[in-house]
Amino acid sequence: MEAQNQEVAALVEKIAGLHAAISKLPSLSPSAEVDALFTDLVTACVPASPVDVAKLGPEAQAMREELIRLCSAAEGHLEAHYADMLAAFDSPLDHLARFPYYGNYVNLSKLEYDLLVRYVPGIAPTRVAFVGSGPLPFSSLVLAAHHLPDAVFDNYDRCGAANERARRLFRGADEGLGARMAFHTADVATLTGELGAYDVVFLAALVGMAAEEKAEVIAHLGAHMADGAALVVRSAHGARGFLYPIVDLEDIRRGGFDVLAVYHPDDEVINSVIVARKADPRRG
Repeated sequence: MEAQNQEVAALVEKIAGLHAAISKLPSLSPSAEVDALFTDLVTACVPASPVDVAKLGPEAQAMREELIRLCSAAEGHLEAHYADMLAAFDSPLDHLARFPYYGNYVNLSKLEYDLLVRYVPGIAPTRVAFVGSGPLPFSSLVLAAHHLPDAVFDNYDRCGAANERARRLFRGADEGLGARMAFHTADVATLTGELGAYDVVFLAALVGMAAEEKAEVIAHLGAHMADGAALVVRSAHGARGFLYPIVDLEDIRRGGFDVLAVYHPDDEVINSVIVARKADPRRG
């Protein structure tokens, strides 16, 4: 136990140092210094660790929450940078592998699809929502192109500029694929009747970064999604909780969902995946 405590203390100290360095950066836009610091951060957080971020003290908790927000901002800058780069090509979708983490999205989307069809038997989605799609909607793209070829995807993001960048990626795309991808500028909290039309809703990791924000989003989805519809939520586990919010399973249950599966990857896929289903009173 003492060895574990020392390991956790050393990890928190290292991450706190990286947080301090990242906080002093004049900009979070891609650069050699920014890339190096975030690479060091990911390298520190990905290996299996005994750390339980829920048990950290108030100072470490505050550092973690601020670090997640910095990661979110840096990720936004990185995605915008590459979205503009890809849009300069005649066929942007032919060059997706130029994004350094594209393979992670491919693997994460496959994992989500495999869990969805395994734990929601008989599901054959025709209407899918992705909440928090961003300027590089890789998840929706991979799911639509490779796993759910008969589904129409509605992508939601609060940022109009992100949606405009996402639309440009489909310039010259296969008509069938492009026609199945729509982009809407909206906060999920403003969506009501629309949510009842979807067979599956995917919730991006950075929609609702603080625990209470995430709980509010899930409760809103639970109030408006159709009975029996599936919810796929991205979370985190262990030290990866310094990069992304950790979703409380009780918040999902309180939102009116049955939790069907929880999967914590131990490879380069950083996000954990939770599969749930809106409780259907008719099922008893």
